[in-house]
Amino acid sequence: MYDPNKAHYVVATCIIVKDGKYLIAKRSANEKAFPNKWTVPGGKLEVSDYSKRKEDTSAGQWYNVCETLLRREVMEEVGLNIKNIGYITSLSFIRPDKIPALVLSFYADHDDGDVKLCKDLTEYKWVTLEEAKEYDLIDGIYEEIDMLDNYLKGKELGVWKKK
Repeated sequence: MYDPNKAHYVVATCIIVKDGKYLIAKRSANEKAFPNKWTVPGGKLEVSDYSKRKEDTSAGQWYNVCETLLRREVMEEVGLNIKNIGYITSLSFIRPDKIPALVLSFYADHDDGDVKLCKDLTEYKWVTLEEAKEYDLIDGIYEEIDMLDNYLKGKELGVWKKK
């Protein structure tokens, strides 16, 4: 039986790494959640992200669902191919339209392609961790980039903490 208390959008975001810098992009003024804020590419899971593929097990299961979602969303939003996907953290929030969302934050290396923004994004920058401080990022994204920056420098990934 459907339980609205357990229903969420599932969203995956991706901090893309290229030459020691991180891709951020500015959301348009028309976005329902976080208009005009800087963010990283990502989007909502759709049933078609897995259901149109052949099942991976005889039990009717699909693997690599988030990875498929990330590749689709990164291509749609910024026109890039990615590789070496890894997990960073998770968060939940209730959107302005009252829909709860579970966000899974990942990172990946830039594989190929040049940035081509979708209509929902207005600008982009490749930034260092220090440069990221200068942008009006969605709350929490800077800390995710900081976690990843530390991890890429050989430290533990750790857990998200407000800076």
